Amino acid sequence: MTAFALLRVTPIKTGDITADVAAAVEALEGFDVEYETTPMATTLEAEDVSELFAACAAAHEAVDAAEVHTLLQVDDKEGSMTADDKVDAVETELGREARSDGG
Repeated sequence: MTAFALLRVTPIKTGDITADVAAAVEALEGFDVEYETTPMATTLEAEDVSELFAACAAAHEAVDAAEVHTLLQVDDKEGSMTADDKVDAVETELGREARSDGG
């Protein structure tokens, strides 16, 4: 079984939050998950949903702020494709990469 998550950990404070977001991402390294960070969120993939939840909890706890908002969306489906397979399927349908050409 493959489980996917969309994770967004946001410290609520003034000033730059880059170090806090980096700490949340770094916390994922201690878990058996694949992840990719984008400007808006981090997507995760794991074979075990418990491992996925543990990784997300560690990311939340890694942020050193008095208030932290965490948004988590999980897709846990038996026999699911991998994240790369899902993107490849969309790109095949599009006939191109699933991103703008920059112009």
